[in-house]
Amino acid sequence: MKKINVQMVDLMSQYNKIKTRVDKSIISTIESGKFINGPIVSEFSGNLKEFLNVKHVIPCANGTDALQISFMALGIKPGDEIICPSWTYIATAEAASILGIKTVFCDVDLDTFNITANHIEPLINSRTKAIVPVHLYGQSCDMKEIILLAKKYNLKIIEDNAQAIGCTYSFANGEKKMTGTMGDIGTTSFYPSKNLGCYGDGGALFTNDDKLAEKIKMIVNHGEKIKYHHEIIGCNSRLDSIQAEILNIKLEYLNEYNFNRNKMADIYNQSFKDINGIQTPVVIENSKHVFHQYTIKIDQNIRDNFKNYLTENGIPNMIYYPIPIHRQKPYSNGQILKNTDLLSKSVISLPIHTEIENSNQDYIIEKTQNFFK
Repeated sequence: MKKINVQMVDLMSQYNKIKTRVDKSIISTIESGKFINGPIVSEFSGNLKEFLNVKHVIPCANGTDALQISFMALGIKPGDEIICPSWTYIATAEAASILGIKTVFCDVDLDTFNITANHIEPLINSRTKAIVPVHLYGQSCDMKEIILLAKKYNLKIIEDNAQAIGCTYSFANGEKKMTGTMGDIGTTSFYPSKNLGCYGDGGALFTNDDKLAEKIKMIVNHGEKIKYHHEIIGCNSRLDSIQAEILNIKLEYLNEYNFNRNKMADIYNQSFKDINGIQTPVVIENSKHVFHQYTIKIDQNIRDNFKNYLTENGIPNMIYYPIPIHRQKPYSNGQILKNTDLLSKSVISLPIHTEIENSNQDYIIEKTQNFFK
């Protein structure tokens, strides 16, 4: 029997399609000797700015730095509080904790996996300075209500857009905006497995605020605007030119990549719609979905058995996240977040990526259907 090769993320097939351009651009950058803040970094920033329809894109070294820099730029200080979901990767909270900012964890909606205004509002107090919505798995939070809530309490919004770049959100008046461009600052990661990923670490910040953009540009470069004139405390967080070359090419394909992810998701949805034991992803009416992950919910009593079954049949799978942040050692204080705790026992993510022809999706579906028979 022919061995089935299933991958969670097929980065090599994606690379092979653009290999000639990527290799040529990398060699060109090496030969130029302009490895840090070269012209390609500015070119990529401009192209991403146009793609997102946002006034400013400031690249940085990684997505965690982008979050930390956001807190610094907004003047959020030790002892201040920010509200973010526990149902996300630890970087969202970690970036605040590094600065002595208290993270208040918010429960999420059971169906969309995202925080909502209804969950956030009871947590707001006089120390709250910002809300950090995470557009998890590739779908936008319901930003209209979160924006209204932030205005009501005079709070800042920092969007963690690491998993949803290219996702659009529609307001009631018909206006459409990209995730990461609706709050005061948006952040993203260019980790290799992201929808727009480089071949190492990278990140960026987005804002429509000119003053914030100027401050962010100083922070990422040791607090200086003019070389050796340090006006504020900053850090060293820059996107290198080789990664910018790769991202600049892959940005041209991002809509195609997201389209293919949606196509795979649609095939999964149709194949699983009659299986009582599976709840497929719920997409809110006013959000697109770019399916950074295809995450289903199943009964918590069989989730781990299903995971083992997939692994035994050569199908990669992941649980995002087996331990929510509020139960991780640095943050654990006995807090109960009912929905988040339930999700940690019932979700599982199946392979989804841009190279549909190499996905062996039929095999994944067949094995999944057989398990639930």
